[in-house]
Amino acid sequence: MTDRPQAERPKTGRPHRPGAETVRVTAPILAQRTTMERTRKRMLLAGGGFALLFTAVAIQLSIASLVAPSLTVTEKASLAASQTAQDQDAANSPEFRAQAVSDLTPVAPTLDRLRAEITDRNGQVLAISLPTADLVADPRKLREYGYDPRTVAHQIVAIVPTLTEDWVARRLSTNSTYLTLAYRISPTQELALNDLGVIGLDFAAGERRSYPEGVMAAQVLGSVDVDGHGLGGAEQAFDQRLNSDTTPLRLSIDVRVQSAVRDELSQAMATFTAKAAAGIVMDVRTGEVLAMVSLPDYDANQIGQATPEQKVNHTLASVYEPGSTFKLQTASMALQEGVVHIWDQFDALHAIKFGRFTITDYKGKFRYLYLPEVLAYSSNLGAAHIADEMGADRQRAWLAQMGMFQRVPIELPEATKHVLFPKQAAWGRLATMTIGFGQGLAVSPMHVVRGTASLANGGYLIRPTILAQDQSGDGQNQDRDGAGLTLAADVTPAPQIAPGVPRVLNDHTADLIKRLMRLVVTTGYGKPADVPGYFVGGKTGTSEIVSGHGYLKHANVSAFTSVFPMNNPRYAVYMMLDDPHGTKASGGYSTAGAVAAPAAGRVIARIAPILGLLPDTADAAAIDNGLSIPLEPVVNQVLPQPYLIPVSTAPAPATAPPAVQAQGPSSAPEPAAQPTAPATTVGTGSAVIASR
Repeated sequence: MTDRPQAERPKTGRPHRPGAETVRVTAPILAQRTTMERTRKRMLLAGGGFALLFTAVAIQLSIASLVAPSLTVTEKASLAASQTAQDQDAANSPEFRAQAVSDLTPVAPTLDRLRAEITDRNGQVLAISLPTADLVADPRKLREYGYDPRTVAHQIVAIVPTLTEDWVARRLSTNSTYLTLAYRISPTQELALNDLGVIGLDFAAGERRSYPEGVMAAQVLGSVDVDGHGLGGAEQAFDQRLNSDTTPLRLSIDVRVQSAVRDELSQAMATFTAKAAAGIVMDVRTGEVLAMVSLPDYDANQIGQATPEQKVNHTLASVYEPGSTFKLQTASMALQEGVVHIWDQFDALHAIKFGRFTITDYKGKFRYLYLPEVLAYSSNLGAAHIADEMGADRQRAWLAQMGMFQRVPIELPEATKHVLFPKQAAWGRLATMTIGFGQGLAVSPMHVVRGTASLANGGYLIRPTILAQDQSGDGQNQDRDGAGLTLAADVTPAPQIAPGVPRVLNDHTADLIKRLMRLVVTTGYGKPADVPGYFVGGKTGTSEIVSGHGYLKHANVSAFTSVFPMNNPRYAVYMMLDDPHGTKASGGYSTAGAVAAPAAGRVIARIAPILGLLPDTADAAAIDNGLSIPLEPVVNQVLPQPYLIPVSTAPAPATAPPAVQAQGPSSAPEPAAQPTAPATTVGTGSAVIASR
């Protein structure tokens, strides 16, 4: 077999592989392969991008669901742009939204400090700030992203119906970069607005002031504006303190006492169809105001709906002629100065005439009266003669010393400076006499209460305060907040008069005044205010209402100022009705003894157990004997010493005892002071007009 010659291999420079064949690749095939390789690389890059994208989406969903469920509008818009349709459906599902609502927190950064709480003396919250969100907008950004202001306004108003579409649209059409559309929106509204996904809408941290007790002490608390600054009341008086210190501010107000006073005052106002009313309870030793009620009032959470009349705090801002309540001042100044003696007699038989002016007693006794009778029977003639013996200069000096010509020194801004009294040149003999029985000048109810308390507490001119004297914040007051109950006759525990308080009465005069105040309630026109076991003392006062043309007939301001218990004075109670009308039950009378004194008695019966005082009926006869003073002198009589018993050491009962009921109305009404001439004609005719 002959071997075949081997074919010559081409010299390609590459090693020869046995069995391999040479394939020639054309240019079009090479181009196609290059394109496929490029596509494969692009697909790998795209896959990696999608992997990163889905990873980012997963992270965002985790943050939204677990860490920060409440996103800003801008953040949500960014998230929506990166989510797939399936992810968006899941995020907007009912389950997701329900969880978001339940866990919702303010979207904007929280405020550095919320306005401090205001509490009553026992720690009951009266005012509190809650974190909220305000809806804000950037109109320029809205336009930058192509939003139509009218469309966005329509969407907003559908969620916040208190806004109007036209107003919102106009605001969104401005060139501003920041404006507020709505304050203090609800969490539900915040979530719904967030769901709109509108770039240019956002939220700012805010706070909403809430008043949990509603109408309770509304004028005392005041309110705040949209920027959180105090407007009136304690909110204004302590504005800097509330915004700089987070510790709750404790007022002297006791919500329980405030509620009782408001309840009784409201009933009296409705029964006697009065135009307005005022009530005050104050500690006669510390000056702490436990209740300050002015009617009509309003819900502090709805101040925008309150009328101007409802906003007035009549206890501080309004002035009235005090009427016969001022006879306590007249008797005190005369006894203290030694001008009169307790058993001096004063002419109540003859009317006092000054030209065309005449002073008389309404249903008077028509005889000479001893000083105790002047107060018990509320004689205008007797008080006028006492004041006349004092003289104008000493009367003015006494009233100035008692702070009657100045603003009451209490923290609240409503305390009026516009006390009305004759100018010195017009303060003649007639003015001196009429002022002696409370006509011819006008002061606020708080002036009367301060004056009464300062006579009953031993003669110390205390300074009223709306702040609890213990600001420790523990909500406890061992002396009077129910920590222990004591008999009304106990002489301790009782807060002491603060050092440095000026004294206006000596011991002898102070003792006489306490007896005289008790006499008015046991024998005089204050009988309806008596409460067994609490030894109430006080003075009625009925004055005619002043108009621009003199006094209005059959229109009175009826008030009763009182203190209890008189053997150990602790609390002053004042009740006033403006223009009450008599009823069949009151015998048609609208005088203080018929309308104000009974309400004061009911208040005392309700609040005394709350304040830790039990009625002492077992020792009542001995205690009243120690407080007694006869209407007329008795030969060789010596006034009995006050009856004092040791402090009760019995433990307090588990529950407070039932309130003692006040006695029924007296058949003898307190007479209205009725000088023939109105105060506007006193002296040279300087006007004395009571603010209403």
